[in-house]
Amino acid sequence: MSGTTRELNGTTLYYEDTGPGSTGETIVFSHGLLWSTELFAPQIAALRDRYRCIAWDHRGQGRSAADHREHIGMELVWQDAVQLLEHLAAGPVHFCGLSMGGFVAMRMAARRPDLVRSLLLLETSSEPEPLENVARYRLLTRVTRLLGTRVVRGQIAPIMMGRTIRNDPARTAELAGFVEVMSRRRDIWRAINGVIDRPAIHDELARITAPTLIIVGDEDTATPLAKAEKIRSGIAGAQLVRIPGAGHSCTVEQPVAVTAALAQFLGAR
Repeated sequence: MSGTTRELNGTTLYYEDTGPGSTGETIVFSHGLLWSTELFAPQIAALRDRYRCIAWDHRGQGRSAADHREHIGMELVWQDAVQLLEHLAAGPVHFCGLSMGGFVAMRMAARRPDLVRSLLLLETSSEPEPLENVARYRLLTRVTRLLGTRVVRGQIAPIMMGRTIRNDPARTAELAGFVEVMSRRRDIWRAINGVIDRPAIHDELARITAPTLIIVGDEDTATPLAKAEKIRSGIAGAQLVRIPGAGHSCTVEQPVAVTAALAQFLGAR
């Protein structure tokens, strides 16, 4: 699907907009670190007839403009999202965020409930980056900054994908394609810094009143089940769905199961 760009909040953001669906409702998709709108391609293809689907690339990622600060923090990315919704959406939306996109989604639902009709949280966490991961990720950031993402490509799949897709010979080419997408931006280290240094959002979860669905892959080691359960404990009435055979990129690893879970939840609103 072709997209366009819009100047917002001091940057230029790339986004895709399918136009109105049969329900008159809108889903906004916020991707995870290293990814782009392509992370939600299967869901948009399946849902666009019923819902207007808007997906965008975060600043410094995908096809959005470069950002030359060393740290693209979550507060800034959230402010981008607020301005995008205020420009594009006529009313509250179903806000879907995966991993980093979930950090944005939780802030949106807690702070701007007028913009959120329901909340869809995939493979995400309300806590800071675990200390045991920080040193390893900072090393990856330094290497990426000096040498680019190609040098660390071999370490991307074990973090971002579950063992099912990594061990399936029939999906070798597909997996390589996903890693290629996640390796495109040499300047991605700026966004990685923002994720590593993100503050917790858990204390704000009690303010979320939108109906909430939480999805976690059984093979996600980056934000495992315990992270999803903690989010559920903080949001009244939140539902939790586990996706077998999925790691940290469940939307492309198990697209049929994820889309079915989203469609069932949205259809009940």
